[in-house]
Amino acid sequence: MLPQLRLDDLLAELQARLEAVIATRDRMHGLLEAVIAIGSGLDLEETLRRIAEAAVGLVDARYGALGVIGEDQRLTEFIPVGLDAAQIARIHHWPEGRGILGLLIRDPRSLRLADLATHPESSGFPQGHPQMRTFVGVPVRVRDRVFGNLYLTEKRGGGEFTEDDEAVLAALGAAAGVAVENARLYDEAKRRQQWLRATADLTIRLLSGESPARVLEALTRQALELSGADLVTLALPHEDGRRLTLDYAEGAGAADALGLVVPADRSLSGRVLASGEPLIVDDFATDERTAEVTRHPMRHLGPAVLFPLGAPGNVRGVLTVGRRGGSAQFPPRATEMLASFAAQAAIALELAARRADAEQLTVLEDRDRIARDLHDLVIQRLYATGMSLQGTLPMATRPEVAERIKSAVDAMDDTIVDIRATIFALQARGRSAGPDLRAEILVLIDEMTPMLGFAPTLRLGSGLDARVCADVAEHSLAVLREALSNVARHAHATEVSVTVDIVPAESAPLLSVLVRDNGQGIPERGRRSGLRNLAERAEKLGGTLRISAPAPQAGQETGTELEWRVPVPASQPAPPATAPPSPGRYPLR
Repeated sequence: MLPQLRLDDLLAELQARLEAVIATRDRMHGLLEAVIAIGSGLDLEETLRRIAEAAVGLVDARYGALGVIGEDQRLTEFIPVGLDAAQIARIHHWPEGRGILGLLIRDPRSLRLADLATHPESSGFPQGHPQMRTFVGVPVRVRDRVFGNLYLTEKRGGGEFTEDDEAVLAALGAAAGVAVENARLYDEAKRRQQWLRATADLTIRLLSGESPARVLEALTRQALELSGADLVTLALPHEDGRRLTLDYAEGAGAADALGLVVPADRSLSGRVLASGEPLIVDDFATDERTAEVTRHPMRHLGPAVLFPLGAPGNVRGVLTVGRRGGSAQFPPRATEMLASFAAQAAIALELAARRADAEQLTVLEDRDRIARDLHDLVIQRLYATGMSLQGTLPMATRPEVAERIKSAVDAMDDTIVDIRATIFALQARGRSAGPDLRAEILVLIDEMTPMLGFAPTLRLGSGLDARVCADVAEHSLAVLREALSNVARHAHATEVSVTVDIVPAESAPLLSVLVRDNGQGIPERGRRSGLRNLAERAEKLGGTLRISAPAPQAGQETGTELEWRVPVPASQPAPPATAPPSPGRYPLR
């Protein structure tokens, strides 16, 4: 019986070894398939995800991730596997390279743990992150540099990760480095080509005579598409340099940000405008330098970078690119490309501005030449002809002939007066501008701020660039002053938002003045003389006045929304000015 028992033990051991060999063979097959899979494409994002998914499958882990290390030795990208959208949404922020993950960055060697919480470097998990116990991590090397790390947690079945798991992951990390390098080079070349194409398109648009407004709109849209941002805004400074307006916005929350007016001395954009240097922000929504007027509309933004359009001392705008809160910072290569794009855009804008100035100068010089020719040639010839006709009057024997000559002289006299008026209009055109409603609104807001006790949130629409006639502008400013005075005296509000814009309508565009507050509302038996005045102003111009409660918001139960809308009449040519007689020139009669 003893030899038979020994034979059974040997057969059982042989069977176990055969199963181990088969398992090793299957694992090697899986490793080879994973290597082939991760090297089958050149898109960097897809390659990184395939690496993380292959690692999870090879060691039978529940969760996995690939962390990409940036220039500052922090995680710039984090690609998770095994978490659904709801789980990801509950996580307060992605890992930033602290604790165990930071240890792997500082000391890039394989690490295998039976319980994460027992390691002295463990710093816990972010709020909302699933709890994890078993862990194995290996570096992913690209040549001699560590590109990132593979992190695997929670081996299925409840066991621990083995030495074989660690060895397979180390082999996968070595093979993944080659695939990452190829994909990264391809991605960098493709992105550089896209940026160059966008820069060339921007320059061609500006130098071909396309309006700067359309070019800047295209610039903002291209920056959003190429940078991987969630929101891109372009702020342009006012003439006095004290404020900037977010004239262009693309992406998530663009409608809330568009048209906001921010103070230059209390905003991130103002800092970039003054310094002419890019500014990197870890969390836009919570940064103390962020303007209060943008904190709520852009509260979803986290990491952001602000770029100046122009050199220090001549910044023509500020381009802001941001990602949602909890996202990774922009990688250095994307930041470099955006900075180059903004610089090229600033050069093109400078060239376009110089070309516009040259064209304006040519027009003015041409007007002066026409006015000079009319004055020196046409008027003198008409005057001489008129004097000659007047000299022939005594020789006219027939009364009807004398009357015709006198009528011709009178017509020449009127023609001379008309030509002088035309000369005066040519010389004066372009020197006087219509009412600048934007500037007047800013002055009014400054005046009302001390009365309110705080600065209102101001949003000016792009449609206000078209000049509004003096009558409508005067009424709109009076309405805005009355509305803010009512808020200051009666509403007891802590927040006021003002929006002024030209809105489209079926018959004609409408000038809209919208004032919202979070005060106590309008009392039912309160005096309404001021509101009647606003309604009368609207009726006089063919418009309407609407007063209602604003849409309910968190933490706000009351308030008032006042909207004053009037048609904007089509611009009419200015009546010809009456020119004074030129020295040495007098009417014939």
